[in-house]
Amino acid sequence: MSDDEIIDLSSDAFFMEQALREARKAYAAEEVPIGAVVVRESQVIARAWNQVETLRDATAHAEMLALTAAQHTLEDWRLEGCTLYVTKEPCPMCAGAIVHCRPVRVVYGCPDLKGGAAGGWINLLQSNPPLNHQCDVTGGVLEDECVGLLQSFFREARARKAAGGESQPGTSRPGS
Repeated sequence: MSDDEIIDLSSDAFFMEQALREARKAYAAEEVPIGAVVVRESQVIARAWNQVETLRDATAHAEMLALTAAQHTLEDWRLEGCTLYVTKEPCPMCAGAIVHCRPVRVVYGCPDLKGGAAGGWINLLQSNPPLNHQCDVTGGVLEDECVGLLQSFFREARARKAAGGESQPGTSRPGS
């Protein structure tokens, strides 16, 4: 095995793949496929996937659920020493929560040019001095895989709509 083949369990790509696993759970549940994991000392301490439709809660973004789970794990609202990995650039709501939780880093897969708050549309995580915390931000980790999953999801949703199926992605529920 060459050095290129050795799996680095502390690498951004490794942990983004973990976030992608969560995103695939969202996809299977007909939720917008976004996943997140929180890592501390090279260990995943929390994982979550987008559950807005499942929980009927507009705040149930993968990042929000992962941050909450990490806080429970650590028994502290401060996520100092942690890194959040998420498959899509956080929105302003999630970026606000991230600032308040104080992780050291945020690593995302694909940018959100229309609504991203880590540099896509605005940058609440780094360039806003009045906020109480700033994070290091790394974007573009496994970007092609993250974009591909989102594109596939929305392509299928449009096909279902054209075929007379559900009207919006992520809105089908058993018994409805």
